[in-house]
Amino acid sequence: MIEAVVFDLDGVIVDSERVWDEVRESYTRESGGTYTASAARDMMGMSSLEWSRYMADVLGVPGTPEEINAAVVERMLVRYGQAPPLITGAVEAVRRCAERWPLAVASSSNPELIEVVLDAAGLHDTIRVVVSSQEVPRGKPAPDVYFEAARRLGVDASRCAAVEDSQNGIRSAKAAGMRVIAIPNAHFPPDEEALALADVVLGSIGELTPEVIDP
Repeated sequence: MIEAVVFDLDGVIVDSERVWDEVRESYTRESGGTYTASAARDMMGMSSLEWSRYMADVLGVPGTPEEINAAVVERMLVRYGQAPPLITGAVEAVRRCAERWPLAVASSSNPELIEVVLDAAGLHDTIRVVVSSQEVPRGKPAPDVYFEAARRLGVDASRCAAVEDSQNGIRSAKAAGMRVIAIPNAHFPPDEEALALADVVLGSIGELTPEVIDP
């Protein structure tokens, strides 16, 4: 029996993966680094410290990881403005789930970006727990952020369902022992090996219902 539901943010509630990719790519090139073909997929799910270190060590962006992180997040906040690109049907799906279970967000985004999205979506009253990968030792695909979300909810991870879109996110939730509902990211789709780990694969978040989460 499912006792709580944990949502990823980027690619599930807000259509931000392309924005992250564009911001990181432009900052890398402007700084004199080299943005590789695999960079976007490599960084999906990483914590802020992990992806900023990746940009420094692998992409050749000058500065410390802390400086890179601050610069990229500042640009993300500018791009978001007051209207982050919410995914159609996401707010309604979250509220449907909230009628039955306590909810959490387990995201690789920085806390200030999560705050902007939840403000825009009007979901602060619905999401009981928010965990950023910045708050745990390892980002996705490690299960740390999902374990922490379950801990704060007071529910065993094996009694939680996770809603994810990326291969690193699917692997993270599965490693935590959660029931995984995958909604493949259209821009950066997970590979078949990761999708095979999901318990359910949906075409869109509009298909997410309590009956899908706990059949």
